[in-house]
Amino acid sequence: MAALRRTAPSLQRPDLSGPDAQVRLRKPVLTAPLAATPATPAAAAPAGRHFDTALAWFFVLIWGSGYLATKAGIRYAPPFTFLSLRYLFGVICLVPWVLWTRPRWPRGGREWFHIGVAGLLMHAINLGGSHYAQYLGMSAGITALLLATQPLLTALAAHRLLGERLAPPQWLGIALGLGGVALVVWHKVNFQAASGASLLAVGIALASITSGTLYQRLFCHEVDLRSATLIQFVLSLLVLVPLAWGVEGFTVRWSWTLVLSVAFLVVFASILAVNALHLLMRRGRATRVTSLFFLTPIIAVLMEWAMFGVVPAPTSLAGIAVTCAGVALVTRNRA
Repeated sequence: MAALRRTAPSLQRPDLSGPDAQVRLRKPVLTAPLAATPATPAAAAPAGRHFDTALAWFFVLIWGSGYLATKAGIRYAPPFTFLSLRYLFGVICLVPWVLWTRPRWPRGGREWFHIGVAGLLMHAINLGGSHYAQYLGMSAGITALLLATQPLLTALAAHRLLGERLAPPQWLGIALGLGGVALVVWHKVNFQAASGASLLAVGIALASITSGTLYQRLFCHEVDLRSATLIQFVLSLLVLVPLAWGVEGFTVRWSWTLVLSVAFLVVFASILAVNALHLLMRRGRATRVTSLFFLTPIIAVLMEWAMFGVVPAPTSLAGIAVTCAGVALVTRNRA
């Protein structure tokens, strides 16, 4: 028996701290630098559960606030210029972090290529579309709501392309979510000609973040998130600066509002909030996060109402409620 024990292959626990585990637990979100954190048991102590709850609410509040920070910032710089400033500041923040932590860099040209494609989809195109939607007049709350339907589209795409099965509540959630979106945008399509362009912009953003999520899930599941994020920020900056210069003339009206908006989006949204999300995933709290994620558009609407006096229409409020219910059904069954 001792000999058998010596020669038997060891059964190792799956690594719950790597990027691959994060992808399997839930679809990737905008990537961010992630410190090495040891895996913890799923059944946490009460203090651990309180910490996880606070961390989840921190993520949702920051993510919802990001739409308001964008709305405040693009008043002083058009979208491509604003994003160029955001990624420039992001690179300045990430370079010392990467030099200090010394993450693994991509192995070979193929991995560099996949990281670049995922970065352009999830950063440059996604944020370019969502920023332009607000620049063209779409409210922060409606932008947040439309982009919050990403889990619905991802579930449909995963069902069609990856063969993932959907439970009946998920199909009901998809139907409710799409119906709620129709309620939100219907009056805008009929009566506001300019909203057609803003809907197109946010549609491009939604398509790019959904395809980028699936692309990263398939091709970038073993990358180090710290080095990958720096690569994606630099590539997005190289793409956006020529657009900002050629299309917008890189026009900037410097103000403290612009500086604080960029700093908030980089430090709190792109770094702290996304790291909070990944930390919760590693601690086995995917359900806690995904069940709260659908509150993001509600927070954006309430904050926009308080800060800018944008009162949502009754049909928009009804659509928000229906869409949130649909996203909740889908994400609870996917967590």
